[in-house]
Amino acid sequence: LPLPDKPSIAVLAFYNLSGDPEQEYFSDGISEEIISALSKTNKLFVIARNSSFVYKGKPVDVKQVSRELGVRYVLEGSVRKTEDRVRVNAQLIDAISGHHLWAERYDRDLKDIFALQDEITLQIVTALEIKLTEGEQARMWGKHYKTLDVYIKRMEAHSLWREGTVESHMRHAQVSQEIIDMAPESPLGYRLLGWYNWGLALHSKSPQEFIGKTFKLAQKALSLDESDAYSQALLGSVYLMMRKYEKAIAAGQRAVALSPNTAFIHNMLGWILNHADKPGEAVYHIEQGIRLNPFPEYYYFYNLGCSYRLKGLYEEALIAFKNAFHRAPDSFIVKLSLTSIYALLGRQEEAEAAAKKVLEINPNFSVASASKGW
Repeated sequence: LPLPDKPSIAVLAFYNLSGDPEQEYFSDGISEEIISALSKTNKLFVIARNSSFVYKGKPVDVKQVSRELGVRYVLEGSVRKTEDRVRVNAQLIDAISGHHLWAERYDRDLKDIFALQDEITLQIVTALEIKLTEGEQARMWGKHYKTLDVYIKRMEAHSLWREGTVESHMRHAQVSQEIIDMAPESPLGYRLLGWYNWGLALHSKSPQEFIGKTFKLAQKALSLDESDAYSQALLGSVYLMMRKYEKAIAAGQRAVALSPNTAFIHNMLGWILNHADKPGEAVYHIEQGIRLNPFPEYYYFYNLGCSYRLKGLYEEALIAFKNAFHRAPDSFIVKLSLTSIYALLGRQEEAEAAAKKVLEINPNFSVASASKGW
């Protein structure tokens, strides 16, 4: 991949040196927090967590990382957590030359973890000679976590969400409520619980109840911090379900402005724009999301395929849907999309074969029933 025209960086998953696999979410969380902070300035190009974490647990060749992700700089490190102490080693590498720009070891009390993350982020920005405005600094280093317990709960919630099981998502909702109970003045718990209810609305046969809950949670989160990009994206997504397209687009654009390097938020805006019948604008944001996340989940390519289909570019749509199928061969919506695009291309035999696979997953599926969704 070609290098962007601004300093570009991948933050790899920090190694867990605690000797306890249960602490994995903590070391991952350190890396994620640094990614999240760096993503909030448009003066950097920051690779998404999902792509930089594909190297987790593998021997790392930073030059290979540079080639595959299209970045110049790589941050790697390790975390050792013991009771109330934490030791973090971090090093910033120019992956083109292989030279270390800086390396540091930090031994701190666990309660100082926020200041430690801020210090590492500041050193990265300084090493890359990035000059920030006061507003950018406030967004990068402002913390929503009022206590260390809330911070650790947040790490647990994100880890549960990524497990992707029904049980883990239910536990994610419980942890989100626990965060609300622990820190009702923070937007974090409301936003996390909002995304859980959004997922229920998306897949429910009777979504209106969950749409209402999601909307209230998004509003509550933003009443506490309107600069929270993920809450703005949540609001845009629920406005879309309410068919308030202009409000949905405005919230999605606000989210991108707040966190211009977040692949998920670009992709979410693309999803909104597709449903608002603006596929040309959607393509830009979805492709930006894929560049920020070069190893994306299937739904990035699914969204891209939908954009091309809306534009009447059926061959391009087929390529995108095949990329989505490669990543999620059991996805119902991807198989359904392949059926439609084969039909639009006049490839009848392939359309019928794809339709057969759709009905194998859901024998009761019909276009009429699907059209009654949100």
